[in-house]
Parts: sequence; C-alpha cells; structure tokens
Amino acid sequence: MVTAISHVVLVSWKSGSQWVAEDSVRPAIRGFVDTIRGVRSVVEGHSSSTEGLVEGFDFGFVVTFATADDRDAYLDHPVHRPVAEAIRRAAERVVVFDI
Repeated sequence: MVTAISHVVLVSWKSGSQWVAEDSVRPAIRGFVDTIRGVRSVVEGHSSSTEGLVEGFDFGFVVTFATADDRDAYLDHPVHRPVAEAIRRAAERVVVFDI
C-alpha cells in the first residue's frame, strides 16, 4: 500500500527577518506543486488557531507527497534547496515533522 506523506514545517523567524524571508520563500513554496514531481498539494501561511498553542512559531507549511520516495527526492531537489537554505538563514527555530 502506498501512503501519502505530509511534510510539516514550522518556523520561528529571527527578530526582524520575517517579512524579508517570507517575501521570497512563500511564492517559492507555493510553486512546489508545479515544479517538483510527486508534490500533490501545498498549504502555507500563519496560524489561524484560536487555541493559543503556537509556541512562538510564526509561519508554517505542509507539502503532501504521493510517496515517501517523492518526499526523499524533494529534499535534494534544486527548487527546494534554495528555499530550505533561505529558511535556515532567517529562522531562529525550525521543526520538521513528517506524517
């Protein structure tokens, strides 16, 4: 049985870096669905939760892949790499959780 993989990323930006970082990474993340094989969907943005449990995270996204192999190929994909690097440079904290 092939099971879809949801790649969940939560980001807490360094002070003063949020808007510059998001201006570049948000459009690139939305473009994954058109440029990276195996990406089924992308959702990105700020939390809209009313529970108050965001724990300091400013931004998040979920990339859903058809298979674990597609997720693994994405990690080194030339469209993904610059986005991951930009996030690392601007982030205070990043959590990645794949389901």
